[in-house]
Amino acid sequence: MNFIWFCLVSYGLTQILVYGKILDPIRPTKGKFGELFKCPMCTGFWVGVFLWFVKDYTQLINFDNSFITCLLLGFASSAAAYIGGMVFGDDGIRIEKKVFIERDEQ
Repeated sequence: MNFIWFCLVSYGLTQILVYGKILDPIRPTKGKFGELFKCPMCTGFWVGVFLWFVKDYTQLINFDNSFITCLLLGFASSAAAYIGGMVFGDDGIRIEKKVFIERDEQ
């Protein structure tokens, strides 16, 4: 359950940092930070690292103090941001319809 909470929190924070309208006036648009805040996977990694640093201030998520754990949580947070972005959109759950055209074989 600890890891599920971590993924949900990291996905939510990443979405706010990358897409939140309230942050438009202060979100960087140029340079390395501008590139970082355009990419949910990149921002998601750093959100995971941030959450590892603040874990001692909450009982919601608990992980050890290992640097390897920090990296793994960054990777997991990046994956959560990617998967969440692929599953959910502004209109809810994304459902893409594939249209297959049958070809007559001669």
